[in-house]
Amino acid sequence: MTTWGRTPTPSEVALERLVRDEWSQVVGVLVRDVGDLALAEDSVQDAVTKALTTWPVTGVPDRPGAWITVTARRQALDRLRRQARFAEKAAALAAEMARAEADPTSERAQPLGDEQLELIFACCHPSLATEAQVALTLRAVAGLSTTAIARAFVVPEATMAQRLVRAKRKLRGAGIPFAVPAPDVLPERLDEVLAVVYLVFNEGYSATAGDRFVRADLCEEAIRLARLLHRLLPDEDEVQGLLALLLLTDARRPARVDADGHLVLLEQQDRSQWDRQAIAEGAALLAEAWRRGPAGPYSIQAAIALEHDQAPVAAATDWDRIAELYTLLAGLTGSVVVELNRAVAVSMADGPGAGLALVDPLGDSLDGYLPYHATRGDLLRRLGRHGEAHEAFERAHAMAATDPERAFFAQRLAQTAPRADVPGSGGDPAP
Repeated sequence: MTTWGRTPTPSEVALERLVRDEWSQVVGVLVRDVGDLALAEDSVQDAVTKALTTWPVTGVPDRPGAWITVTARRQALDRLRRQARFAEKAAALAAEMARAEADPTSERAQPLGDEQLELIFACCHPSLATEAQVALTLRAVAGLSTTAIARAFVVPEATMAQRLVRAKRKLRGAGIPFAVPAPDVLPERLDEVLAVVYLVFNEGYSATAGDRFVRADLCEEAIRLARLLHRLLPDEDEVQGLLALLLLTDARRPARVDADGHLVLLEQQDRSQWDRQAIAEGAALLAEAWRRGPAGPYSIQAAIALEHDQAPVAAATDWDRIAELYTLLAGLTGSVVVELNRAVAVSMADGPGAGLALVDPLGDSLDGYLPYHATRGDLLRRLGRHGEAHEAFERAHAMAATDPERAFFAQRLAQTAPRADVPGSGGDPAP
């Protein structure tokens, strides 16, 4: 909510805070009432717009969230009354609104955690494509505008708007329930929800397109979503593990790029810039998750992140322990990407030759994956095989999608380019 440089009024401050902190709760309440995400969002937006003109006159209500909820129900009722085919829903909503207004302290007058959880699971329904799940989650749960989501994923706003409309239409047309899955399928569906939050964070921490390598806004929204899930599902170890992982990884974000926006490798980062409070919180969450039972994939990744965070200098990193954790993670996931990361840890513990022996067999599976070529190029560079390293960095540079990545690999290409004054050098480092 922009105030165009002027000092915001108390009502604007309160409303901005409400939209930031309670948007998904209020939308979740309305979704349960009307069973339609698009109608719920439109009605809440109507209520927010009404608050902009009402609160400066009447003052900020004692319970702003309840005021927005009741007003949004009125707006939804007005919309439904204008559509005869929803007459039955309108009658039910009118009865619900009457009950809520008769007792404004009642449970149904307040935004509830259950509705938020139901909204998250609906947005991450397996019938929707992953890109639609991510976009809907950012819009309906995190409260990001269509413009912000489009900018985050570097697509035109009209394209993102159409994507959101299609996803909402599919939810409505398929009769997808806004409900927490039954206990017997909850673990499977929870995996999808956690994966979406993880994707949002990854897009922020290592953007796949654009002129910035790091998107702080997406990192922060993913952490907010993970905190929300942890508050709603406090006994789920992998929810806690994911939150720990995001905190422990995000703690290094301030040092991930330099003042000019250039990528800074982990071993070269200024560790005094790392967020020690986030590291402490993540470590405590991880310790509790590991105490409760066998570690899942997110908890293991969090343990790897903690190993990096606890090393006072790069040389003190316990690469043997990290390699062990990657071996454990590979056993759980069967992921070739995890195997690539394990190879990097082995190369740091036992030398680049040992790492390259593990990396080369992955080529058939990871030939289209930028980090494979970047990793292979770095191992070859460390072995002094600069001609082969140069070829690998050429592949990585061709696949880079962000300006900072392209600049980084251009530097690596210059470092491994053949020297013109040494015929047949095969790629000695440039002076």
